[in-house]
Amino acid sequence: MKIDPWLLPDGVEEVLPVEALVVEKLRRDLLDLYKSWGYELIIPPLLEFTDSLLSGVGGDLNLLTLKVTDQLSGQLMGLRADITPQAARIDAHSYVKKGPNRLCYIDHVLHARPKSPLAVRTPLQVGVELFGETGLAGDIEVISLLLASLQEVGMAVGGEQAGERKVTLGLGHTGLCRALLGGFKLSCHQENEFLDLLQTKDEAEINHWIRCNLDSAQAASWLSCLSGLCGDASILEVACEQLAGAPTEALAAIDELATVSALLNQRCSRVNLYFDLGEFRGYDYHTGIVFAAYVDGFGDAIASGGRYDHIGEVYGRARPATGFGFNLTSVLPLLSVTEELSGIYAPPTDDPDQWQAVQALRRQGERVVCGLSEQPPDLQELRCDRLLVLDEGQYRVQSVSL
Repeated sequence: MKIDPWLLPDGVEEVLPVEALVVEKLRRDLLDLYKSWGYELIIPPLLEFTDSLLSGVGGDLNLLTLKVTDQLSGQLMGLRADITPQAARIDAHSYVKKGPNRLCYIDHVLHARPKSPLAVRTPLQVGVELFGETGLAGDIEVISLLLASLQEVGMAVGGEQAGERKVTLGLGHTGLCRALLGGFKLSCHQENEFLDLLQTKDEAEINHWIRCNLDSAQAASWLSCLSGLCGDASILEVACEQLAGAPTEALAAIDELATVSALLNQRCSRVNLYFDLGEFRGYDYHTGIVFAAYVDGFGDAIASGGRYDHIGEVYGRARPATGFGFNLTSVLPLLSVTEELSGIYAPPTDDPDQWQAVQALRRQGERVVCGLSEQPPDLQELRCDRLLVLDEGQYRVQSVSL
């Protein structure tokens, strides 16, 4: 089948001038924000050996990675589908610190297939990674920075402004289910079955699985309540009551969520927090608190992250880690992107005085478009609302009505 040469592959997007200017401004603003928090910019390579790129990550990333053969070495290489593993490699070998290492990035990744039916395959991934901090202070800093990032791109976090989309931050903890299941000799298949059922929140199917796979009535009681443990911060108290007698690690996970909730409310008193103790995204990858941000009118999470303490082991330097990421271009439909008509048109001429006037205007931050021929300009198409005219021997800027 012949493909028209101007068509792009399914899920591959391009960003045209009006939106591209918005994306670039947001990119700069976010990098300035991360710098002010002490995060340092990295630009990892687009292509790496798969042995490095896919080490220590879940199977989902392997499926998302587009692979090619290196013609120089004959080794298998991958076009990165996520920058987090590269950041872990950099922390372990390229940019080593004894204490906490704060890294950030904004760059494209490539997915061999869409992550969801409407997802793009070439997202512009924004992310931060904090290595070397085991305590909740690291989780709280990263979550606070995510909220600040969303505010920077026009989302309403806490107090709402006109035109902003309200953010809901969902929180969970993979340590809870891991502690509850840890006392039973379940196969990976059995664990995955249970986790998949939890995502559906089908209580009948969950209870059927529990009856078929567990003998302990106490454990059955704990696991059967997980799907219903979702809501505001008050659900954490309910969880402590319903999980009374559960392993210490499970109750510690709930305590960690309560601590994070209290501190986030101190920093942003009106932030909308939602807890789902039956949500275990990235169970085989994350090791602690996980989180995702949602906005009104948009079904999928616009940002997500969490703790992943084991990723550095494969690089020979196990370090605690937490971070987040999101696709910068995905927020464009949530913003009021308008085409600004602001520029000065300079008619074509060889007059050196006009050139000096044009350069002076550009140094002042003005956008000046110089004419290239005697053909009448389309000022609307050039997005110019003013003209540079010669008036009594001096070049002046004159407004025009379009």
